[in-house]
Amino acid sequence: MRPLTLAERVLPTPADSLLFSPVRVGPLTLPNRIWLPAMVTWLSNDAGEVTPDITARYVRYARGGAGALVLEAMGIRDIASGPLMRIGHDRAVAPLRELVARMKDNGPGRVFPQLIDFLKISRRDPARALQRLEARYPGCTSWSEAELEARLSPRDWRDYAWGWRQQIEDLSLAEIAQIPGWFAQAARRAREAGFDGVELHFAHAYTMASFLSATNARTDAYGGTRENRLRLALEVVAAVRAAVGADYAVGCRLLGSDDVVGGSPLEDSAWFAARLAAAGLDFISVSRGGRFEDAKRPPLGQAAYPYTGPSGTACMPTREFPDGTNLHLPAGIRAAVRAAGFSTPVVGAGKINTFAVAEGALQAGQLDIVGMARGLLADPDWPKKVRAGEEESVNRCKYTNVCEALDRKHLPVRCQLWMKRPDGGMHPPG
Repeated sequence: MRPLTLAERVLPTPADSLLFSPVRVGPLTLPNRIWLPAMVTWLSNDAGEVTPDITARYVRYARGGAGALVLEAMGIRDIASGPLMRIGHDRAVAPLRELVARMKDNGPGRVFPQLIDFLKISRRDPARALQRLEARYPGCTSWSEAELEARLSPRDWRDYAWGWRQQIEDLSLAEIAQIPGWFAQAARRAREAGFDGVELHFAHAYTMASFLSATNARTDAYGGTRENRLRLALEVVAAVRAAVGADYAVGCRLLGSDDVVGGSPLEDSAWFAARLAAAGLDFISVSRGGRFEDAKRPPLGQAAYPYTGPSGTACMPTREFPDGTNLHLPAGIRAAVRAAGFSTPVVGAGKINTFAVAEGALQAGQLDIVGMARGLLADPDWPKKVRAGEEESVNRCKYTNVCEALDRKHLPVRCQLWMKRPDGGMHPPG
């Protein structure tokens, strides 16, 4: 017997729905199943600190009533990373503690940071790249672009044409051995700051996802087989759990697939998810794409941005895509986790912005919690309005990705629905 389609399914009222029912996430209970995924705001400063704008943005989200709020990716190393928040030093704890307290004073949602590690990347500078290559390719400074592409190695051509970027294949075993400790210390700081749990960033273009991906070209114990590609993630989970204890929520953001760039298919990701659940993760938040491998060539003086190609569109589907376009990914991962004997909740996302789509996915068992990033950026009060039966008053995301275009330029991320207000529209109204 085939499952009912969304159009055929009779949905309950919001008051009686799964969407507005509690759900367990490890030691926590979320008051509802609406989840704000991490979305970088670029409202920090060059020191990666909590700023008044950061506080205003997240307090505004908290007032909207979502069951869980994941703050934007925070760097786990104490290194310069532009206006990206950081949690790589103990000095971050006190300001974060104040931010978390303000958020909890203004809403019922549980609060998590997303902990991220990323590798080095340089801006595109062809002249400088050729100077570095001159010793190995005599005369290359006078070659045409066609000659360069034909005569340089694939890696050298990429570093010339897109800008130099460190890869996981460049890391020594000693460098890899440092990564679990960085995550563990960042998680310890998060607990000291009062966060309810942590989300480990194992997705998109960054360090951990690159180890998991089938694009991983390492030939040692950290590359090749699925078991080897998972090795570092399991080491990170073990180190984090040792640092925060068994009574603290620890989960991850995981790619349902990065097959757009020839990476891991859903089958691999489902296998990873079941193993991560067995390792003790309390939730798995599923995303897609967002990879460097298919990024467009950046303008001179800018660095490559991993959301400019088809995998970026898969991550943040535009209005041309159907609602819930990525739901097959959390559905496949949830099925694998359940088949392995675990009840670990699975968060899904990707153009879920109506009660019907959200509740339909929950009723169909495609996910346990509904992730909504751009929808809550457009209207943080979505949970309150829909719960009260006032969905027609929601300021609904247009999926034109104006917010993503701002992110690409490292400008404060805002929504086109409110960014042109007379006050500058730095934060959602209300």
